[in-house]
Amino acid sequence: MADRISVAEVTTQLATARGRQLDVLLATWSQDDRAGVRAACRAALAARARRHQERARTSCMYEIEHSLRDNGWSVIAGVDEVGRGALAGPLTVAAVVLPPDPHIEGLDDSKRLSPSRREELAETIRAFALGVGVAHVSAGEIDALGVTGALRRAIGLALAQLETQPDHVVLDGLPLQIAANETAIVKADAKVAAVAAASIVAKVTRDALMRSVSAEHPLYGFDVNKGYGTSEHIAAIARHGPCVIHRRSFSWGVNTDSLF
Repeated sequence: MADRISVAEVTTQLATARGRQLDVLLATWSQDDRAGVRAACRAALAARARRHQERARTSCMYEIEHSLRDNGWSVIAGVDEVGRGALAGPLTVAAVVLPPDPHIEGLDDSKRLSPSRREELAETIRAFALGVGVAHVSAGEIDALGVTGALRRAIGLALAQLETQPDHVVLDGLPLQIAANETAIVKADAKVAAVAAASIVAKVTRDALMRSVSAEHPLYGFDVNKGYGTSEHIAAIARHGPCVIHRRSFSWGVNTDSLF
């Protein structure tokens, strides 16, 4: 039978099988004398190990939320922002409440994920989350309030969008006293599931917004730089001056005397 099944077919079977089915296939094909089949078995074993490692990593990301629930909190929102350091566009905050189960595999700091993976996860998060809120604070508001003031405003607006108000909020970074019951954790977007989810939703939402406004302001490459200070973006500001969504209170790395 082994001679009648090609290496490509065996490779496909091993790549798609899971659990007991994979165990049976590995037992069947691991003794095959073809080098390609044995390589496929090794690849399947390595892929299974990576899946187990990812499940363990994901499980660890839910531990803080489980601990908070054990201490009596029932609705826990993770909060994160994107766009804090951009030269143009809004500061965007997402607030996400995740259920204890099922765990969403692949959650991570949005900066560690590819754009396509962020898009996939954002859809999964919205499908399974108990609540998602997203708020944008404009460049003008950032100039008026300062970054910290704008961040506090955006967090408040995002939390207010949740259908069920949280009794505990987990933030990425330093304490902001934005909620009566608040836990602030540095690098929480890589450590806490709900915060990672908020990081992903905020990033995907803001990136889409910046792509849409790029058509209105085509000189600055917002569809590529998303408002951040790339060399091309800074050069465009020097050539054309700022547009309405640039933050006047930020330093753009160019002589601004002639831009206003």
